[in-house]
Amino acid sequence: MLNLICVIARYLVLIFMALYTIICYTYFTAKDREKRNSNLNKQVFYIFMIHFLCHVCLLINMRDPKILLYYLVEICIAVVYIVAFRLVYKNSSRLLTNNVAFLMLIGYTMLLRINKSYAIRQFILATVGLIFTLFIPYILGKLKNAKNWNIFYGVTGMILLASVFIPGIGQEINGSRNWISIAGVTLQPMEFVKIVFIFFVASSLVKINSMKELVVNASIAAAFMLILVLEKDFGAVVLFYICYFMMVYLATSRTRFVFIGLGLMVLACLMGYLLLRNSLFAHIMVRVQAWQDPFKFQQTGGYQVCESLFAIGTGGFGGSGLGNGMPYLIPVAESDFIFSALCEELGVVFGLSLILIYLSSFIAMQNIAMKLHTPFYKYITFGIAIVYIFQVFLNIGGATKFIPSTGVTLPLISYGVSSVFSTLIMFSIVQYSYILVGKEADEFEREKEEIERHIRENANGYGNVPG
Repeated sequence: MLNLICVIARYLVLIFMALYTIICYTYFTAKDREKRNSNLNKQVFYIFMIHFLCHVCLLINMRDPKILLYYLVEICIAVVYIVAFRLVYKNSSRLLTNNVAFLMLIGYTMLLRINKSYAIRQFILATVGLIFTLFIPYILGKLKNAKNWNIFYGVTGMILLASVFIPGIGQEINGSRNWISIAGVTLQPMEFVKIVFIFFVASSLVKINSMKELVVNASIAAAFMLILVLEKDFGAVVLFYICYFMMVYLATSRTRFVFIGLGLMVLACLMGYLLLRNSLFAHIMVRVQAWQDPFKFQQTGGYQVCESLFAIGTGGFGGSGLGNGMPYLIPVAESDFIFSALCEELGVVFGLSLILIYLSSFIAMQNIAMKLHTPFYKYITFGIAIVYIFQVFLNIGGATKFIPSTGVTLPLISYGVSSVFSTLIMFSIVQYSYILVGKEADEFEREKEEIERHIRENANGYGNVPG
């Protein structure tokens, strides 16, 4: 009987997941506001049903009564977040709010399956992050001169990145020196610097008036990436590089910068190959070899990729069911390869739907950026969208052997305090941009009405002049 309940719950999860994903896209085409709100309310229902059914499966298969307590606490925080954000910011994007809540609940659920201590720690610290980021749109509304602080952003970003080289604070994990440990709390400065970097580039692009100034700006951006190379964090280098050239292209609308960016990327890859032959970057070469032929190095460098592919293949379209798989066989399944664990137990259909949900958030961010008339926040929103979707691409691409593994986390789902905090901050910044779009539209309507009123008054005045 219990097995039957798990099977039914598993297929219901896939159905609700598909319905949730469909609404993510019908949201963009719905012209009727009432219908759009109705669909978003249905989304919330699907979120809670998926979360409930997943915990039913966990409770049956793991036989731990504490799972019920975890479920109640998680769902309460999710409800409070969705309601509070809407109450505080009435003009915020409900789609983005729903996606944040949904992705975080999926992350808690999967971490609870893999490692309870990770799940509890992630939940506590992420809840703190939700409370903190609730104030970000309000704070940004008060910072009227934020676009003029490009020097501050540049210096702050450099200092934060360089902090990993301070003896006693910086730490090297998995071959990359990109962590710091303060009072027992381990953080990854790069996760926060990528936001500072976006602000630096946006504030600089607003002021640039000549090619010389752009070259200077590009040199400073390159300095950020050089520090990341010294940290041996090549996943972050890719994120920063793509983000920079895409933001420059948006600001200048010159196609040649795209070709320059591609040319420099090819050159960087050639130089990177020479560097990879050096023992200093030996761990990167191991990842490249594992990507080229993981089964040849199955017992060494290719072990992670092989187990990841086995897990995805074992789960099939419908998954083995939460608690029935073996995600513990996948190395670092809680962070780098959590997508593989999700596909094994919840199915490839669930994984594909998850990718589409991430893509819907990206499309929403891009829509907001294109509607904005304020250049500074237009560039920031666009940059955040690029970083967000390429982080998803790097993580899932590495897990599926599409590209070499880069050690980049899956936003809001993978275990990692720094990653979750930075992603929540980015979403809150985009929410402010969405609110700003509404304000700009209201101002435009007021100006239009004022012009029309002025025209009517003048027309009436001319009509009263004697012939």
